[in-house]
Amino acid sequence: MLHLRAIVPTGRTDEVCAALADNPGATNVVVIPGAARSPEGDLVTSDIAREAANEIIKALQDLGIERDGAITVEQIDLTLAVSADKAKKLAPGHGDDAVVWEQLEHNVRENSELTWSFIVFLALATQLAGIAALIDSPVLVIGAMVLGPEFAAVAAICYGLIFRGPQMVWMATRNLVIGFMIAILVTYVCAEISLMIDVIRPGMLDKPRPQTAFIYSPDRWSFIVALLAGAAGVLSLTAAKSSALVGVFISVTTVPAAGNLAVAMALRHWDEFRGSLLQLGVNILGMVIAGVLTLVVQRVVWRLVLRRRGKVAAGPTT
Repeated sequence: MLHLRAIVPTGRTDEVCAALADNPGATNVVVIPGAARSPEGDLVTSDIAREAANEIIKALQDLGIERDGAITVEQIDLTLAVSADKAKKLAPGHGDDAVVWEQLEHNVRENSELTWSFIVFLALATQLAGIAALIDSPVLVIGAMVLGPEFAAVAAICYGLIFRGPQMVWMATRNLVIGFMIAILVTYVCAEISLMIDVIRPGMLDKPRPQTAFIYSPDRWSFIVALLAGAAGVLSLTAAKSSALVGVFISVTTVPAAGNLAVAMALRHWDEFRGSLLQLGVNILGMVIAGVLTLVVQRVVWRLVLRRRGKVAAGPTT
């Protein structure tokens, strides 16, 4: 279940309550007249089934509540009510299969912005990956994969390719490219300094590294893993299964490839530089393709579910 909180301009509260009453997935409706001060209006709250969220949000947006008031939706950890169980049964489909499109757009847009924390996390992850490549440490490779924040930008590209057009795709792509460029540059500079003070030596990348050789040696399995990871990542975002998303992070080698690329450049190891660059591109391309296909399939399947229940297909409302 989700909790809906709406600030409704005075005079439209009855329309909002009617919209909630018309949807069997809404229950526990509460109205507190005049409770809101900025913006002014009445406070209307309701518990809604996740699978009914798109229809309810669209109904409120059609009434102009988003423009003249506010709409807030948050996850409920536990609801003990017969009315809530009934609402979930009457709503179409299953909550785990439902995609709350407005929530997905907000999450991928927010988490893929080129913020200070995004750059710092990516730079730290890339440096960990660079060290992992130098000492052939799979443990550090996994740590770098988990620390890297880049999947949100990949998900934003997937979402933008389907729903939001070139603006979101451009924003996410730009942020991803700039983020990786800064992270690689920071790692390269650190590697050059380490060379000067004799922390690392020119021949460190020449010795066999069986535990991390996959980072700079892309093959067909690299693309297959990227496809699977992209699909799993989008599913985990849309179904809010963060534990699955961690599994995605430790399945792809975007950040490890970037780290190896930086140290290979510092050590003038151009074969590994090219291999790492190719691995980075293969992983991002595979995740984008799989992410787009996953969102398309989810949208089509949910349309079929709604049509079987005699409802209009839900999707992004703007």
